[in-house]
Amino acid sequence: MMDRDLISIQEARDLVRRAKEAQFKLSNLSQKELDEIVRSMAEEAYQNSERLAKMAVEETGFGKYEDKIIKNKFASKIVFESIKEVKTVGILKNDDINKILEIGVPIGIIAALIPSTNPTSTTIYKALIAIKSGNAIVFSPHPAAARCILETAKILEKAAIKSGAPEGIIGCLQNPTLEATNELMKNKDVALILATGGSAMVRAAYSSGKPALGVGPGNVPAFIERTADIPLSVKRIIESKTFDNGTICASEQAIVTENCIKEKVKEELILQGGYFLDEEEARKVAKVLVNPCGGLNPRIVGQPAIKIAQMAGLEIPDNIKVLIKEEKGVGKEFPFSMEKLSPILAFYTEENWEKACEKCIEILNFGGLGHTLVIHSNNEEVIMEFALKKPVSRLLINTSASQGAIGATTNLQPALTLGCGSIGGSSTSDNIGPLHLINIRRIAYGIRETNEIFSNSNEDKVDLDYLKKLIINEINKIKKGGVLNG
Repeated sequence: MMDRDLISIQEARDLVRRAKEAQFKLSNLSQKELDEIVRSMAEEAYQNSERLAKMAVEETGFGKYEDKIIKNKFASKIVFESIKEVKTVGILKNDDINKILEIGVPIGIIAALIPSTNPTSTTIYKALIAIKSGNAIVFSPHPAAARCILETAKILEKAAIKSGAPEGIIGCLQNPTLEATNELMKNKDVALILATGGSAMVRAAYSSGKPALGVGPGNVPAFIERTADIPLSVKRIIESKTFDNGTICASEQAIVTENCIKEKVKEELILQGGYFLDEEEARKVAKVLVNPCGGLNPRIVGQPAIKIAQMAGLEIPDNIKVLIKEEKGVGKEFPFSMEKLSPILAFYTEENWEKACEKCIEILNFGGLGHTLVIHSNNEEVIMEFALKKPVSRLLINTSASQGAIGATTNLQPALTLGCGSIGGSSTSDNIGPLHLINIRRIAYGIRETNEIFSNSNEDKVDLDYLKKLIINEINKIKKGGVLNG
């Protein structure tokens, strides 16, 4: 093993040790004290939104500076506003009628994996929900975004300490390696892994032997049904797909529509900045879209449509926002049908909404199970059919996918880690919040005696004295060498 790997492993151990000491001290703080720490962290992160956005774009080369500012502000201000009144520690609920008391208990040290696509915003969000729930957190940054993630963690820790948090409560690997991440995930003092990143890393988190909350891939289809407001639907899709150049995993990856409105949808897409690739152009783009192993080429992630076209050797108008390919199928032989994390869309046309429903499921089965689907429609019957049948955790209606799924344009829990349910390989289908990071201790008072359990039912009434004698007789048989009758 190389010296760098050994150094990073030791760093992971040291960060967890410091976090353990801090966790013990943090556990003595009240809800009010925790809330003040979180408020201070959120304010400081908000004030540094622009600087951190600039660092993220310069270091990773992904996305748009202006949109990363918005994501940082969302992760600080909007997330904070959504959790500030939530009770997470101490007495959460006192049910006098049923004699049940619920107490929130911090889960412990959290290992947080941070991606390069949304580095600073995800760090802000995870730190806020961790400290809000009384937990220490240690970040493992993607190596391509290590500097901006480390700086974000430092800003958050400084603000937390200033407001009364113990030192070591927020840690971050300065030398991120695969070995250090594995050490962090498997460390005996780490209680839970909060994983956002590539499929391989999320699978590793679930295979670590520790409880984990992870995100699955989001191959999100958007269905435009015949009753939809087509110009508005297209506007929402274009805005969503171009936001931070498509780096949010909930952004649309394919449009599915009906034959009867196909031309209207295409016209509107072209009018609003979409560019339909012909077969030769599509072949060229496919070569830069897919890497030699058949996966997504990281060089195109978070890049503008114009740049991707140039990489493929195409000359297209300067006003183009999204590249679109009319696709015939779904699967590895149809590269535009995969999750693309860039302003590229597949386009499908079906005979009716029933066939469109099947196509959406086919797309979801190719790398998007459990995540998100969008439908643009004013037909409540069709919407309900989709709601009942789609294998997703979020069905968004008449809104932008990337903003709607995270709770910006909907009233879903504001979050940047989106569970995909068991069908997507996740342990939850929720947008992750602070209540996912606590254990709930339930105190239950006795309200009836054993002989009262069946007292109100003559049919199920049990003669407890008879049962008692029967059990004693059977025990005596065993002692005398007899056989216990089943």
